[in-house]
Amino acid sequence: MTLKFFDKLSRNFIELLSDKDDYNVIIIVKNNKSFTAHSNVLKCRSPYFCKKLKNTIPNENNIKTITMPNISNEIFDIILKYIYGGIVDLKNVETKFIFGLMTAANEFEIEEFTKKLEIFLIETKSSWLKSHFSLVYGSIFDGNNFKHLEKFCNDIVAKYPSHVFDSEDFTSLQESALVSLLKRDDLQLEEVIIWEYIIKWGIAQNSTLRVDLRGWTNENFTTLKTILQQCLPLIRYFHIPGTDVLKKIKPYKKILDKQLWDDLKQYLIDPNQPVESIILPPRTTLVQELPTRTTELIKPPLLLMNM
Repeated sequence: MTLKFFDKLSRNFIELLSDKDDYNVIIIVKNNKSFTAHSNVLKCRSPYFCKKLKNTIPNENNIKTITMPNISNEIFDIILKYIYGGIVDLKNVETKFIFGLMTAANEFEIEEFTKKLEIFLIETKSSWLKSHFSLVYGSIFDGNNFKHLEKFCNDIVAKYPSHVFDSEDFTSLQESALVSLLKRDDLQLEEVIIWEYIIKWGIAQNSTLRVDLRGWTNENFTTLKTILQQCLPLIRYFHIPGTDVLKKIKPYKKILDKQLWDDLKQYLIDPNQPVESIILPPRTTLVQELPTRTTELIKPPLLLMNM
């Protein structure tokens, strides 16, 4: 039989957090707000603090100081109380604050807390996530740690790609986010349109690349190929109509592997001939469900029946 007394243990550790006598760490956050803590607790509960404290030199009083100017004191106060007591009170807290708390917990590498908040947002705050889509989508791919939110967002973008591809900040999209979308079989865009978007994104990543191809050098094409090396293998080239291949793909053929371009040309001439390149399957098209057609006869109004 195992007896567990976690409630008392939690309260005792929170009381330890309030003890100003034996601390050996000072954390300074935004607006120079400072918190005191104990290195052993921080290192035990957070891999981030474990690494940070190991590389921080103490002062003459053996106290280590860590500065984190990008973390608000409200968010860090909750995180510190979680580290010590494992208790978080989210009553009367705005959803945007919870989202910020989640990203901060991820920064401190507190996996349990991060995942709990991620699931909480999806299950109870989905409408907020959708209405603040750009903020959410632009934040979750750093470090690739928000798998549930990533799927939540990509499910939306797959059906409504304009949320991302037509947004003003599309070219600021992280590469990992773009790659995640290109891997989707159910991305609801024509393949040639997807190609145009990734070219637009790739050119925007380097200021030396111009939209107008006239005057491009071999070095320019090599630069673009390097930028798009994670994206190019995910395009379904063999499902792009021949006219679009000539108009849209051919001008950029130098960023494709020679074998792929040769195979693509051969495929357009004779699709039955084998090719060496991998032919990815076509993306699926979602079928819009039509309303159920009623077979019930509509009774004419009494007025008409009496005519």
